[in-house]
This record gives sequence, structure tokens and C-alpha cells, in this order.
Amino acid sequence: MSENIDLSTAVSAARQEEFCEVLSIIERGRANTFREINRGLISLYWSVGEYISEKTRNGGWGKSVVTEFARFVQIMRPELKGFSAQNLWRMKQFYETYWNNPKLSPVVREISWTNNMVIIGRAQTDEAREFYLLLCSRNGYSKRELERQIDSMLFERTMISGEVNKSLLKSNPGLAALRDSYLFEFLDIPRNCGEGNMRESIAANMRDFILELGKDFTFVGQEYRLRVGKSNFYIDLLFYHRGLACLVAIELKTGNFKPEHLGQLEFYLEALDRDVRKSDENPSVGLVLCAGKDDAVVEYAMSRSLSPALVADYKLHLPDKTLLTEKLRELKEYAEYEIDDES
Repeated sequence: MSENIDLSTAVSAARQEEFCEVLSIIERGRANTFREINRGLISLYWSVGEYISEKTRNGGWGKSVVTEFARFVQIMRPELKGFSAQNLWRMKQFYETYWNNPKLSPVVREISWTNNMVIIGRAQTDEAREFYLLLCSRNGYSKRELERQIDSMLFERTMISGEVNKSLLKSNPGLAALRDSYLFEFLDIPRNCGEGNMRESIAANMRDFILELGKDFTFVGQEYRLRVGKSNFYIDLLFYHRGLACLVAIELKTGNFKPEHLGQLEFYLEALDRDVRKSDENPSVGLVLCAGKDDAVVEYAMSRSLSPALVADYKLHLPDKTLLTEKLRELKEYAEYEIDDES
């Protein structure tokens, strides 16, 4: 039976520090061991897939032979799991998907076999597969988190945002961490809810909110107080982005975007940079997050803005896959047309 131990009395502060150092060594070692085991497993499945691919390509093996081999493994080595006929065909597909892609073939070894199968089964293009592979590798997504990102069409939304905000990103690279559209289906709130209710719902679902923003975001606070002169002002949500080393201020608007929203955010960014930002941090960036926006109004409002800020809308339901795919195709075609026109 375990006992509740008060470390402050059971272990001295000096010993606690030493013990924590050893615990960190253990945890790092375990993590490295798990990564090496995973790399070895993926390499094994790659080799098996390569062998089966060559045999089927040369006409020596067919579906019945693969099934026969799966039964052979079960009889000869019953302790070996994961080599059913279905999984063997998946190994073949896995190898054939990436064998001629030297950029991605190392990355597939950095994520789990389960996530590899999710990406192969649900990402429809090489570009999308690369996007989700790198995302998984960098963020350590679980299967549920990865499936949520694919369901929400994160790849398409990110590509569209990059095209829409191309000119802004050139002058403010820090805005690359933000998109022009977000999906909050996990909030379960009505569209016409108040900003206070929305802020509270986000705070109650912070794990999913950060998953939608990106895992490099760290929550600082809601209704973050800024003191300017003799007045108090409150930022709806304040985050820190570890990769960009900067504060990120988010203003929530449950209605459509208005130009004055941007002026309010710019004031907050100025106050953050003067009074909150540390000397080794980059200038703060901001996001106006609203229920809807007129792109022409946004373009006019942003044209004179000198602050690194972006206007985005949010949706409370999963996007229409066909519409997003079509919009991405149109933007790509337009970008290619512009390049051809310039040349």
C-alpha cells in the first residue's frame, strides 16, 4: 500500500535537486530507448515490405503466397505478432509509398507504425503525406491527435492560409505560425455566444485549443492585464510561442471583423513590447480571431498596419472537404499563373 510522502520533510532540498537530476537522466534514457525501438521496428517493416514488393513485381508472389507466408509465420513462430496477411500488404504499400523519396524515408522512422498507417490511408497526395509526417515527427502526436488534424483538413487550411497571407509573411515572418482560419468544433458553443463565454470555453478546453494552434504555443493567461498610464486593459488570451520566442496576443470577436479591432490589438502589442517582453525575446505578434471577415475590409485595414498582426476567422464545425480542396487548387493555379506571367 502506497503512502503519501511529504518530500519537504523526507528528503532535503539538496538531495531533491540531485534526485531530480538522476530522474531526468532516467527519463531521457527511456525516451531514447523507445525511439530506437521504434526506428528498429519501422526499419524491419520497411525491409519486409521491400522483399514482398520485389517478389510481387517479378511475378513470383501473389496474394495467395502472402497469405500462405502469414500462416507459415503463425505456425513456425507463434510469438511473433503483427505479421498477418493484411499487415504484410501494408508493409508492401508502406515501402512502395516512400522508397523513392529520400527526403521522407528517414522521417517515417521517427513516428509510430500506427501513425504511419493513418497517414498512408488518409493523406491523398505526396505533399499532404510530407506535411503530416513532419508534423507528427516534430510534435509527437498521438493517433487521436493526428486523426483530428486530418479530419479538420489542417494541411489544406495551412496551404490556403500561406497563399492568402503571402505578402504579409514576407514582411512579418513571425506570422508564419498563425493561419487565417481556425476550427473549434471541440468547444460545443453556439455561434452567437458572448466573447466571455467563448473565452471560458477555450480555457476549459485548452489542450484541444493548443492542438489547433500548434504545439509550440504555451498558454500564459486569459484576460491578461496590461497597465498603461492609469488605465487597465485586458488581452483576451496571451500565449508564448517557443519556436518564435515571442508573445502572441489573441483577441476574440464573436462577430465579423471590424477595422477598429486591429487598432485595439496593435495597442496591446505595443504595450507588450514596451512593458512585458524580455530583452532576449522577439517582438510580439497578434491575432484577431473573429466569427467572419470580409477579405476586402481586412486588406484595407492591414494595408497601413505596421504591427505584426493577422486577422483570422473561426468555424465551429468541420469544413467541407470538397470546397477546401477546390479552393486550394484554385489558389495553386493562380500562383502558377502569376509566376508564368512574371517570366
